[in-house]
Amino acid sequence: MDLENKDEMNVEAAAGNVVEETENTAEETVETVEEVKAEELPVEEEKPSKRRSRGSKKQKIETTEEKPQSEWIERVVQINRVTKVVKGGKKLSFRAIVIVGNKKGQVGVGCAKAAEVIIAIQKAIADGRKNLITVPIFKTTIPHPITGRSGAGAVMLKPASQGTGIIAGGAVRLVLELAGIENILSKSLGSKSPLNAANATLDALQKLTPFSEVASKRGLTMAELLN
Repeated sequence: MDLENKDEMNVEAAAGNVVEETENTAEETVETVEEVKAEELPVEEEKPSKRRSRGSKKQKIETTEEKPQSEWIERVVQINRVTKVVKGGKKLSFRAIVIVGNKKGQVGVGCAKAAEVIIAIQKAIADGRKNLITVPIFKTTIPHPITGRSGAGAVMLKPASQGTGIIAGGAVRLVLELAGIENILSKSLGSKSPLNAANATLDALQKLTPFSEVASKRGLTMAELLN
């Protein structure tokens, strides 16, 4: 019986040693496999993020809003569709009348034709800026009465007291507003064409003589001329 017990004890000890050895070898194999995987796997580099910060967008918006606005004001008076008879038939185009001014004593009238409305307006604005005149303004009105003519149209202008406003209509009113005149009386005579009325108003404003020029011609001071 003692021999049998001893044999059983030896067998159990040997089996325990075998189990421990197998566990150790399994752990070693797992560690080696993990090391090999770590060596084989490439290290991923950190890519810079493509997302832009909100601050840059706000800065761009601020820079776009800070653009200075032009002092010139454009007003479209009339757009007409006109046709021209050519050899192959009729050629269609558009005519635009535009008034350009800065409300500081400078104003101009432009007229141009083009196959498209937008191009006609752009050309008329460029033409109006080429033909600018300087208007002598005396206390928000004109120095003296004047009559201007253009073709079959005529416009009569008279100075007005403070608070009268611009008594005019159509193209005449637009020309006087963009010139910077606040109080004036006017009457359109003859042709009712907007182009003739605008050009007649421009002719009248161009004929105005400032008080300083009249005083220098007469050898008087401004106080003596105006009492």
